[in-house]
Amino acid sequence: MDRIGVFTSGGDAQGMNAAVRAVVRAALDRGTEVMAIYEGYQGMVDGGENISPISWSDVGGILHQGGTIIGSARSLEFRERPGRLKAVTNLLKAGIDTLVCIGGDGSLTGANLLYQEWPGLLKELVESGVITQDMADKHPHLAIAGIIGSIDNDMYGSDMTTGADTALHRIVEAVDAITSTAASHQRSFVIEVMGRHCGYLALMAGLATGADWVLIPESPPNLDNWEDKMCEVMAQGREIGRRDSIVIVAEGAQDRYGKPITSEHVRQTLEEKLGEDTRITVLGHVQRGGSPSAFDRNLATQLGVQAVEELLNDSPGSEPFVMGIQGNRITRTPLAKCLEITQAVGNAVQAGEFEKAMDLRGRSFKKSFRTLRTLVRAMPHKPEPGKRRMRLAVMNAGGPSPGMNTAVRAAVRLGVDKGHIMMGVNRGFRGLIRGEIRDLDWMDVAGLAPMGGSEFGTNRTVPEGGEWYAIARNLEEHQIEGILMIGGLTGYQAIHEMYRLRENYPAFNIPMICLPASINNNLPGSQLSVGADTALNSIVDAVDKIKQSAVASRRTFVVEVMGHYCGYLALMSALATGAERVYMHEDGVTLQDMINDTNMLIAGFQQGKRVGLLIRNEHANAIYTTDFMRALFEEEGGDLFDVRQAILGHLQQGGNPTPYDRILATRLASDCIDYLEDQIGAGLADSSFIGLVGGEFKLSNTEDLPRLVDSKYGRPKEQWWMGLRQTVDLLAQPGPSVREK
Repeated sequence: MDRIGVFTSGGDAQGMNAAVRAVVRAALDRGTEVMAIYEGYQGMVDGGENISPISWSDVGGILHQGGTIIGSARSLEFRERPGRLKAVTNLLKAGIDTLVCIGGDGSLTGANLLYQEWPGLLKELVESGVITQDMADKHPHLAIAGIIGSIDNDMYGSDMTTGADTALHRIVEAVDAITSTAASHQRSFVIEVMGRHCGYLALMAGLATGADWVLIPESPPNLDNWEDKMCEVMAQGREIGRRDSIVIVAEGAQDRYGKPITSEHVRQTLEEKLGEDTRITVLGHVQRGGSPSAFDRNLATQLGVQAVEELLNDSPGSEPFVMGIQGNRITRTPLAKCLEITQAVGNAVQAGEFEKAMDLRGRSFKKSFRTLRTLVRAMPHKPEPGKRRMRLAVMNAGGPSPGMNTAVRAAVRLGVDKGHIMMGVNRGFRGLIRGEIRDLDWMDVAGLAPMGGSEFGTNRTVPEGGEWYAIARNLEEHQIEGILMIGGLTGYQAIHEMYRLRENYPAFNIPMICLPASINNNLPGSQLSVGADTALNSIVDAVDKIKQSAVASRRTFVVEVMGHYCGYLALMSALATGAERVYMHEDGVTLQDMINDTNMLIAGFQQGKRVGLLIRNEHANAIYTTDFMRALFEEEGGDLFDVRQAILGHLQQGGNPTPYDRILATRLASDCIDYLEDQIGAGLADSSFIGLVGGEFKLSNTEDLPRLVDSKYGRPKEQWWMGLRQTVDLLAQPGPSVREK
């Protein structure tokens, strides 16, 4: 394959630039030329300068940019066959018969149509004399790789589409801000978010923000008088002390008869039935704009690199495919299948087959909606007569991690709604030792969803000696029947020790479960921990600002990030920021590495480079510290560039949790409460830790903890992210001219 064409089409989505960058650099690294098709399908139809070579340096410095640098447009001309004939003519003139299409379902439908018509279009162009038979014979097949760029997350083939996570960031930031002003005036707000055919943004924003009511297309209110029910919930909330009411409406929301539910209708209903001052905020295109989140940058990058690999390794005539992420793995799905199932969801909604639509969205979507329906209640269900009320304790342990409060809120409310007695333990295992345990009700956890830190308090204490006896006494005194520990590795170790000491302390013979919450993402049995996404975004935001500063001064920065001996934050932030080098304890650091990196920096700045970025894990090497590296690079850089260090420190542990961490915390907490309920109900007393593995929540037995953890360095023995090291190195290479030098 000599040449690949890449284009972005339809509505823009954050992360498109990261995908373009990845496609260009991955292809050039394999010796394949890349042609950028500017302005989407319209540029393909117009041809000329709209189809031009794009170089390694052309895609430098675009990771943090929103929108798409090669432009996008909706082309009416391409929808007609004469327009597609022009497009094919222009592609052939440029020597292109391989495309990477970055866009939504409409754009990918157009790509699939072009693939289907390709032989017929070639034949027609030959017969009309526009192209020669020889040219047609050289390009008998059209190869297509699709990357879904859509903030709505509305297409089959990927658990998350490029842009959806960033759009959620925009929505959640707006709702958090609106909530504070609403509470000041005891107002109600109706927030309209995008999603003409898909309620993903509205649903997940509702989970993440603690909204009071959510309306989505796939599951309309099941009552004709749904307005009365909504107002009843809002009124109950006011009665128990809530000062604000937030309703989130997807723009495509409708009732069960297909009548649109508009934000204006919701506003009028609240004002008329409750007499409340109610305002509307339509977020609109702010959801599409701005710098992409760390997740979207890294997702788009992985999809772009793998799309090129698949195209280069395919046999001629292979059917079009979509690159996506399913269960934290990059996957390939036939484009035709993706379009078929996506269209089936829309058809089901239009036909009023809402159960079918929810089923097609997938299990996680359905379960999230069920969880939301519980969390939006003003008050819990009354306990069922005769149902056993279990006494469950919730606690934090380990270092603070954004999302701990979100998990606590979800666990307490879901437990209380099931009729159980929920108890909170203050200050982790210190509180368990001292008996700092109290009953919690529904409103005790109100407002916790968006809050960073740990309101219950946390620490890294692992009890020892007589402290275990004190814990056993307190468990017996409070009649605790199950424990949910939300925290990091020291929390896991303490729960493991309680499990091991059961023969000595019968009070420990209760079900216990650990929910992973650590910014270091160093916990076994889970590919992602609550808090890691927030920390990663904090790093990326800081590095974006650092790079702006560095560009102005021809400067290199050595940025030190947390992680203890685990390189997750270092590697993933390097991928998201385009760092030239990442130093991790897993790889080690040698003097020769730094000599090579010095030469790379010197060659780059001699060729006009304006900024250098190196990211270092805090424990990458005990001798070659961040300050040592800074001094070495500055001495060798001479007058070409100066060097600064930035140790980001505890800002990585702070801040409000990202939407991803809030949603992950909520979903994990739901499964943890189910686990404890099932264990106690069956008379069992297992001890486990839960985690996200392959897109599913799975349990591991606590007794396996020593086998799964590298005890010397406090990290999992299997680290999936190390498989991305090659991608980081590939994309961070200097341009060909610098490499040759």
